[in-house]
Amino acid sequence: MGKIGVETCEIEGLKIVTPQVFGDARGYFMETYHEEEFRAAGITSHFIQDNQSASKKGVLRGLHTQVQFPQAKLVRVISGEVFDVAVDARKGSATYGKWHGVILSAENKKQFYIPENFLHGFLVLSDYAEFTYKVTTYYHPEDEAGVMWNDKDIAIEWPLEAYGLKEEELLFSEKDKALMTFGAYSAL
Repeated sequence: MGKIGVETCEIEGLKIVTPQVFGDARGYFMETYHEEEFRAAGITSHFIQDNQSASKKGVLRGLHTQVQFPQAKLVRVISGEVFDVAVDARKGSATYGKWHGVILSAENKKQFYIPENFLHGFLVLSDYAEFTYKVTTYYHPEDEAGVMWNDKDIAIEWPLEAYGLKEEELLFSEKDKALMTFGAYSAL
């Protein structure tokens, strides 16, 4: 491949994308998406919308998915740092219920490709972070489902202590406070 490096993860379909950065005294330039190079790396999703959010340290968003209208996502951080997590929710998958996490930051410029039928969430590690992502289907609020961030069956190892965070200090939306267990999600 040319200007984009793609690393596979232990969970089939998940990929970490690292663009080549061209920098000098003026700043830098990089290609964050190149359809031909992504296709050559096995990322064939057709993205139809870009989204962006901003959050402060300790915000934890997720774990979210859409059931009837699943979205593949290409996520990255343009300011700050987050711990981004994908959980395999593909029924029948050999890695069903397994998770993979990656640090995404404005500094490392990595992106995380998450195929359809995964749960997704992230924790903001820096004082402030801007998060942007491409999706393959539109958001359908009536179709959204989610699993608690601290579900015992999934057992995500969130890097709280390493970033001076305590569980009681985490910030959630009201919706995310009421998410289901992975067992309940599996029964859908």
